[in-house]
Amino acid sequence: MSNSIGEKFQVTSFGSSHGKALGAIIDGCPANLELTVEDIQKELDKRKPGTSSVTTPRKEADQVQILSGIFEGKTDGTPITGVIFNKNQHSKDYSMFKNTPRPSHGDFGWMTKYGNYDYNGGGRGSGRVTIGHVIGGAIAKKLLKAHDIEIISHVTQIGNIKADPKDFNEIKENVEKNPVRCGDLNAAKEMEELIITKKQEGDSVGGIVETIATGVPAGLGEPVFERLDGDLARILMNIGAVKGVEIGLGFEVANHTGSEINDEYQIAGNKITTKTNNSGGIIGGMSNGMPIVSKIAVKPTPSISKCQNSINLEKMENKKIEIKGRHDPCICPRVTVVAESSTAIVLADHMIRSGFIHPSNLSI
Repeated sequence: MSNSIGEKFQVTSFGSSHGKALGAIIDGCPANLELTVEDIQKELDKRKPGTSSVTTPRKEADQVQILSGIFEGKTDGTPITGVIFNKNQHSKDYSMFKNTPRPSHGDFGWMTKYGNYDYNGGGRGSGRVTIGHVIGGAIAKKLLKAHDIEIISHVTQIGNIKADPKDFNEIKENVEKNPVRCGDLNAAKEMEELIITKKQEGDSVGGIVETIATGVPAGLGEPVFERLDGDLARILMNIGAVKGVEIGLGFEVANHTGSEINDEYQIAGNKITTKTNNSGGIIGGMSNGMPIVSKIAVKPTPSISKCQNSINLEKMENKKIEIKGRHDPCICPRVTVVAESSTAIVLADHMIRSGFIHPSNLSI
């Protein structure tokens, strides 16, 4: 089982949904980065449950504790360990699924591959393990901020409701003003209404989350097999609910000719830029200095209270199930910070690998 990602800046995730604790170990963060618990906590607060009508009612404070890696307010070059203790597990809600895999969950795969499977809340396969992504991402963001790299994720679509395009600064301001974390405040209201409607119906809804990273220098990425877009696609696709990843125009490129979408170079002031950014800031597997833009397709939450078909693996017979417990009617709002964190982890790793960040001591 692989629980780590990154080459120079490496994040190892641990824990499960209903276990004692979850967290992450970050290895490869250079020494002398000013870092506090608050830097990490503010990111975790964006993904914690029970914060609005469009999230799960499970209440968890998700207060992080730092066990190692920080001395006198700065990183010391040793592994940084962040842990969060679960406080509000309802494991009894899952006892009926011991031998009955839930539709569109990872249960059957886990049972088949490992045999000994923690079915409570999905165990290690739960979306709650993205706490580790966010802890690692918070540290990566702090590293990147020193180089004026900024990352924002926002919901661009819920069901058939689409947000109108907004510029980076407007998105950054607006996502904090609505529970859906959408950059278009008018669309956000409709999205919220749709999510609540599906919740009342015992159903769920999916959507699209876009991530934009600005200030990224040209030259990040290791062609051929560790391309920047390849590494981004990998980490984003590793978020449990994601079923598709696009960079730049993504699948829309199939509808155009080269003359329509080629990103032509130009001199703007003293800077080399491109007139358009259809490639999403990555060409030939390397960043080109333009904003890096990705989108992820997020499936509807598979945990719904409607009656569904499954099987009893022990008796090998068909079975009807209804999933109780506390679940998000839409995963997208809380996935935004996970997408930001995942993007930050990849960019921080490549910044170190490409020599933009010193690998061991930031004060040098």
